[in-house]
Amino acid sequence: MLRTTLALGAVLVSVATASAHVPPAPTPEAALMARVAADVQPDRLRAVVARLVGFGTRHTLSETRSETRGIGAARRWTEREFRAIGQACGGCLTLATPSQTVTGNRIPRPTEVVDVLAIQRGTTDPGRVIIISGHIDSRVTDVADFTSEAPGANDDASGVAAVIESARVLSKHKFPATLVYAVLSGEEQGLYGGKILADYARAQGWRVEAVLNNDIVGNIEGQSGAVDNTHVRVFSEGTKAVETPEQANRRRYNGGEVDSPSRNLARYLDSLADRWLTNLDVVMIYRTDRFGRGGDQVRMLEAGFPAVRVTEAQENYNRQHQNLRTENGIRYGDVLEGVNFPYLAQVTRLNALAMASLASAPPPTEVTTEGAVKADTTVKWAAVPGAAEYRVWWRATTDPQWRFSRSAGPATSLVLPGVNIDDWFFGVQAISADGFASPIVFPGPPGSFISPPPAAAAAAPRS
Repeated sequence: MLRTTLALGAVLVSVATASAHVPPAPTPEAALMARVAADVQPDRLRAVVARLVGFGTRHTLSETRSETRGIGAARRWTEREFRAIGQACGGCLTLATPSQTVTGNRIPRPTEVVDVLAIQRGTTDPGRVIIISGHIDSRVTDVADFTSEAPGANDDASGVAAVIESARVLSKHKFPATLVYAVLSGEEQGLYGGKILADYARAQGWRVEAVLNNDIVGNIEGQSGAVDNTHVRVFSEGTKAVETPEQANRRRYNGGEVDSPSRNLARYLDSLADRWLTNLDVVMIYRTDRFGRGGDQVRMLEAGFPAVRVTEAQENYNRQHQNLRTENGIRYGDVLEGVNFPYLAQVTRLNALAMASLASAPPPTEVTTEGAVKADTTVKWAAVPGAAEYRVWWRATTDPQWRFSRSAGPATSLVLPGVNIDDWFFGVQAISADGFASPIVFPGPPGSFISPPPAAAAAAPRS
């Protein structure tokens, strides 16, 4: 009997202890990421897209004086939205409207092209800049037609909505690096908005670490009839547009063709989706953009800034660059009904999470490797402000994702015993005191996130 009583007492003590157990508090990283993801609202995204559609056309050459129609009215409405967000965060946003007067193949007369930027200055590392962008201009079948209705709901009011909603969500928080919310013009006429943004960034002396260009991000039903609301494509350049011939020769010999900062930025987005989002997976596309087409991220790459294009998994070409009409039972045109707002919210969450994480941990610089004719590999890098520790990663040369890692603590070098430099690719990641991790940086010029100014810009692809 005594034995039974003692056993029962032990059970009671065990139950009492279990009921009193309090789960550990989430890490600062997890807490912020949860708040950011939860704050993105599909209804707000719908309201932005509907308002932009309501301007009739936002063609780059359309009306600029009206308050109800044309690209001028749309730009001024965007400014007011950013100002309202800035007032809500106590003046944390500074607005800028860089512009250039341009002519070209698709702009027959001198036209002022204006970008609208909202800048959230970083607290401790303001020169390091993370940009999210989308283009506000729209078009129909004839790229020169600036009077027909061109609602541009998905191309690219969806991207602009992602930018504005990210500004609303992230402006409630403070970050070490500067966040820039960029609404661009002139994309359909030759990627002019991206060029204006790149020139402005250079003039401001920004160290642009990443550009997330959102272009066509709200549709889930492809032209083939396939429906996909669980994937988003991220396009990234393989080798740098600003690579010199000498750098190219060395890269061809030692590797780095799939490890540009843009490519590792794409891997970073993929890992964030896997960690923090449900039912959204990143499909990395190893191309700068789609065949024969382009987006504003191209101009940023030409300026030496790491950039990716974020685009829905299933495009519907009946809803892109089309006059509003119905033919043979098929409805053409980029209308509001073609945007799926729960899906757009997921894509926006991915962008906002990436902005928050990127701004919280700087990428390492001056990454190098040593180990020729040795059994071990030594990886070195320069210390960066805001990093509490570093992690060295490596993978087989044919692996698409980083596989193995080892912490270096606060040191700026690490020896990997028995890891032969000939057989692996290497990279380094910085981790902040709050647990935020930077993208992984491949050694040398091929992987560096900071590039010198380009010698010259390449020709513009079609949008």
